[in-house]
Amino acid sequence: MKRRYLKCRLLIALILPALFVPARAADLEFTLVHDSQPEKATRDQLLKLLKQYDLSDFIWTTKIAIDSGAVAHSHPVLTLPTRYLKQDKQLVAAFIHEQYHWYEEKHRNDTDAAIADLRSQWHALPVGPPEGAEDEDGTYLNVITCYAEYQELKRIFSEGDAKKIVDFWMKDHYRAIYGLILGEEINVGVIVRRHGLWPPL
Repeated sequence: MKRRYLKCRLLIALILPALFVPARAADLEFTLVHDSQPEKATRDQLLKLLKQYDLSDFIWTTKIAIDSGAVAHSHPVLTLPTRYLKQDKQLVAAFIHEQYHWYEEKHRNDTDAAIADLRSQWHALPVGPPEGAEDEDGTYLNVITCYAEYQELKRIFSEGDAKKIVDFWMKDHYRAIYGLILGEEINVGVIVRRHGLWPPL
């Protein structure tokens, strides 16, 4: 009986790490949509940055497409453009943002509850570019995503660098969303944390 117990303990010790080890940069599978030099350079840039900055707990999908003609998006495949070739921190931020959408998908009930609370707190956030997302649900969803992105950027860079990145985004897209994050960070954080969405587990 004791020998069987020890065998079970050993089996559990071997299996559990395999079940719970997060994805790593080495696990990423890249598709270069046009197989162009900028796409190859962006892939290499991202791999270099993932060695430089520890994002091992922030990878929820390992399939990454690099598309010189695309805007960054998360689904159906996480896709990054080539526009950040000389902007390392923006590329890291885009990667963090799109990865977090996969985390939200894996925690759909908590995300929906947080969206309901955000909608109750801020009734009429702008919809449509450049202020918001394409629709109302997307705008509130991205409040959560942009909050998480900002927190992670502060962790791996600094608060000052994170603020500069958000200021850059506000000239580009999601102006009202990032403006809300900067102006109401504590209040947004209360809702996101209440529903267990930050820190991501």
